Amino acid sequence: MTTPSESGADQLDPSLSAIMSERRQLINLAYRLLGSLAEAEDAVQETYARWYAMSREQQEAIASPGAWLTTVASRICLDLLGSARARRERYVGAWIPEPLPDPAEWRPGRSEGAGADPADRITLDESITMAFLVVLEAMTPAERVAFILHDVFRYSFAEVAEIVGRTPAACRQLASSARRRIRAAQTPAAPTARQADVVRDFKQAWETKDIAALIGLLAPDATMIADGGGLVSAALHPIEGAEQIARYARNIAGRVPGLTLLERTVNGRPGLVIQQNGVTEGVMAFEVADGRITHIWGVRNPEKLRPWTTG
Repeated sequence: MTTPSESGADQLDPSLSAIMSERRQLINLAYRLLGSLAEAEDAVQETYARWYAMSREQQEAIASPGAWLTTVASRICLDLLGSARARRERYVGAWIPEPLPDPAEWRPGRSEGAGADPADRITLDESITMAFLVVLEAMTPAERVAFILHDVFRYSFAEVAEIVGRTPAACRQLASSARRRIRAAQTPAAPTARQADVVRDFKQAWETKDIAALIGLLAPDATMIADGGGLVSAALHPIEGAEQIARYARNIAGRVPGLTLLERTVNGRPGLVIQQNGVTEGVMAFEVADGRITHIWGVRNPEKLRPWTTG
């Protein structure tokens, strides 16, 4: 979609510049709601398409364009979440939210190419970690929208109610239910430097195929989930237990020539990028508690790796 900001028209009309300045906020919101950058981009594009489909008089009658854009984007995401649940039930293997690189490591690979708008980059914080996004996936669409809008983006329940079409009391209850899910799934987060040390040790043990070291770095009840999207080979079911995960990792290292592991930031936390002969083949996110890895999420679906590749 060609927008006035791209044509330089915003220099003539400050109001258009103000409208486009909301894009970063909308992308951040939509990614948290959908767990997919591709779907978030589509939702935001549709939001702007609806804005520009209105007449100038209709636009000027809107007291708060930013609030209007947020409302429309949230409703689009709410509709998408309903259909996404059905699609993900038919998904081959596990479905994992799309992993994101640190903004400093962003590589062009989407339709914007080398001129990718920095506003598209997601702000990384605790609400964007893979562990957090995975819990969001277990929520109903209404719970997820109410919780993200209120607890993460600080909208009042009256504002949330207008967006989701429920009463403020109902939205309060939805957010409370979502909050309980988050608390039940949370583990004490290790300091980032400690997480990085554990992931680095895991990388070295994997590279040397040291199964004893791998087991020692994993919690006894650790879980590994892989997402290939049915497009590439990946474990179709979760791998549970330190020894099982260690042996799986060692087997991969033994049968994949030219395997390289790179330390990278994945959704704001230390993670690994898997390359084969210089080509990115996967991204791994980790959850670390008490000095051991409790969860590993590995994404190999190429559709979800576009921010990590050069296209």
